[in-house]
Amino acid sequence: MEQLAIFGGTPVREDRIFYGRQCIEQDDIEAVVETLKGDLITCGPKVEALETQLCQVTGAKYAVVVANGTAALHLAALAAGFGEGDEVIVSSITFAASANCVLYCGAKPMFADIRPDTYNIDPESVRRLITPRTRGIVAVDFTGQAVEHDALREICREHGLVMIEDAAHAIGTKYKGQPIGSIADMTCFSFHPVKTVTGGEGGAITTNDEALYRRLLRVRTHGITRSMDEMAHPTDAKWYNEQVELGYNYRMTDFQAALLLSQLHKLPKFAARRKEIVERYDRAFSQMPELVVQKEIPESDTTRHLYILRLNPDRLKCDRRQFFDAMYAENTCPQVHYLPVYWHSYYEKLGYERGLCPNAEKLYEEIMSIPLYYGLSDEDVEDVIRAVKKVVAYYRA
Repeated sequence: MEQLAIFGGTPVREDRIFYGRQCIEQDDIEAVVETLKGDLITCGPKVEALETQLCQVTGAKYAVVVANGTAALHLAALAAGFGEGDEVIVSSITFAASANCVLYCGAKPMFADIRPDTYNIDPESVRRLITPRTRGIVAVDFTGQAVEHDALREICREHGLVMIEDAAHAIGTKYKGQPIGSIADMTCFSFHPVKTVTGGEGGAITTNDEALYRRLLRVRTHGITRSMDEMAHPTDAKWYNEQVELGYNYRMTDFQAALLLSQLHKLPKFAARRKEIVERYDRAFSQMPELVVQKEIPESDTTRHLYILRLNPDRLKCDRRQFFDAMYAENTCPQVHYLPVYWHSYYEKLGYERGLCPNAEKLYEEIMSIPLYYGLSDEDVEDVIRAVKKVVAYYRA
């Protein structure tokens, strides 16, 4: 048996392959530099141009760009009217911000379980959680795969709920041919460096509802408006603005917007490369009984942000930690996405207990994210596949 690097063997390569990485090219750099040399580097024309481009990419009528994905979720929850005494249903396997945005508004997150094969929120689990206090759903497109929109929208219609789609993973994904960003009441995006396109940081909310759009614009900038229609004391004085509600400073700079504009033009090639890598991983791992490949629903044309490798504990004589460390020793650096949100110690202090979502908890114990990003070469992809196969062979039961 070939010895693993973790047990004293030789690493397969000197440079590590991390689970995610941005792709910044010369034209991206030039776009930022050009903006930095201009007159406006915040609240300028690039922000407006980016919002227009996001509408074109997503098919939404309106887009509001903000400082980051968490800010997007917070403003969406605020615009939805969530508050004290309300309950909002959220996926259990997600980054904490998907549930934190509910807490920011004083409402209570209620954690729905996931489907064990797609890892996305289970509509039947959502339905079981609905009470007279339920006001909305924050549905997460986990790994980039679209949630089951038809089922979730039907639940929202039946109970008068607001649907916020956390599409931090899903820029470029389509559901039944319709781009993500134009389906839910509000859709939130993140442009962190490991996402498909990046602004360094950055986020956005898209919507087809003009009233929501107008409120999102206000609360993005301190709740201040220059619109006479929104003022309590209207005037056409050019210098006058008025705070009409409590808002936040969640604005994006123009040079971030310039970077994102440049990146969005590359979304088709970024998405195509990610799909190629996912297809190669699926071919390599789908016939291995020691591993489980994530199921895709036929309605989702997915631009994948994460590739989840799931271990079959009945076929391996190791736990996830041992497998993870062995992969790291092979210079292929995975990550785990995510701890069930209510397992975080902060949520434990709020009274949430383990056992709420059995499928999510089992998934967490068996998964890791392996490298997936545009800049992976074919050789890199083969190195990752070889590392996985090597570790599986060593620990095969």
